[in-house]
Amino acid sequence: MRTVKIGVFGIYRGGTFYDTIRYNNGEIVAVCDKDEARLAEAREKLGDDLATYTNFEDFINHEGLEAVFLSNYFCEHAPYAVKALEKGIHVLSECASNSTMAEGVALVRACEKSGAFYMISENYPFMKFNHEINRIVEGGTLGKIMYAEGEYNHPHDPRDRRYNASLRPFSQHWRVRLPRSYYVTHALAPLMYFTGATPKKVVAMPCYAPFDQKDKQNYCQIADRAAIMMVLNDDDSVFRVTGCAAFAGHENSYRLCGTKGQVENLRESNHILLRYNEWDAPEGVSGYNCYLPEWNDPDAEAIDKIGGHYGGDFLVMREFLNCVRENRKPKMDVYFATAMASVGILAHRSILNGNVPYDIPDFRKKEDRVKYENDHLSPFWGSDGSEPTLPSCSRPEGEPLPEKLLEYDEYAKEMLK
Repeated sequence: MRTVKIGVFGIYRGGTFYDTIRYNNGEIVAVCDKDEARLAEAREKLGDDLATYTNFEDFINHEGLEAVFLSNYFCEHAPYAVKALEKGIHVLSECASNSTMAEGVALVRACEKSGAFYMISENYPFMKFNHEINRIVEGGTLGKIMYAEGEYNHPHDPRDRRYNASLRPFSQHWRVRLPRSYYVTHALAPLMYFTGATPKKVVAMPCYAPFDQKDKQNYCQIADRAAIMMVLNDDDSVFRVTGCAAFAGHENSYRLCGTKGQVENLRESNHILLRYNEWDAPEGVSGYNCYLPEWNDPDAEAIDKIGGHYGGDFLVMREFLNCVRENRKPKMDVYFATAMASVGILAHRSILNGNVPYDIPDFRKKEDRVKYENDHLSPFWGSDGSEPTLPSCSRPEGEPLPEKLLEYDEYAKEMLK
């Protein structure tokens, strides 16, 4: 197994992959981050020969760099991915491939021109229970998948003020203005991965419940607690998914219903519940099955030890490095990623525009690219300080209040001392 020379951009998150990269015969030759202290920590962990950069242009010009892992801010991946692809460097990118529709078009065009490939670093399809769900779906015993649910629900303990401030360290941080539908990858990607279905239409509704504005830590939280999205796919199946929801209680759960049977992970549990119609159950299999799945993988010990996210981090990185070595395109490629990002972006527009449905573009098609190539609408502050051009909440009064932002900055600074 040949070594792949890889660089890591954004090492607060990227640094959690060091052991996984090295175990899978990746050589971390360069890292890039604006924080000098983190760069020093990386040298201590990876050795003095490690090249460290604070400038991305210098980083991607590092000699011999084959691939990059982008783990910078959620809303800023696409421009850096485009630059890497233009250099012929393979890209593994965290979270969302693009935060505007125009970025999605630019990313697809750059990937098609490049000799390198793009893969979204979506780890949830590879979690232990989802690994088992995928095995069952691939086995075909559920029949045609007609309906599926994906929930990513991640409320935060208001008592842990320092941690909450670290998630929103300043008032122009991306999490401050993150619409609930945008972080759709953890809910939607597993369903797309298991079934091979591609979203074609989305309609969405918000769950509106304002936070207590007497508490300063809530000055920078939008009042939508979840976005409930209904997605119609190219195979006529329907998905119901959340974005990053914040209702009680914490969970990642998935359910797939076929013509013969259905499978799900039990909420806040690794257990699998597999059920069949009695007349459709495979020979020798009960109509009701509840069990804890096991890894059937030669790297099982390492997956559990260093994988992170129930093994998902390990397996998504292993898949990426193997794709580089074998010169094959990944399943979660640029079209998979931009379709998923489009669901999150256009679901928010559905919410803002009276819950009307939106067609999901196919960026393989010229007419779909032309439609969105100049669509730069964004709920986020730009890295250049430019103001958001879209609301982040379903109601104006649920947005972070401008007069409270300075107060929040002072509060967060105090919490993070």
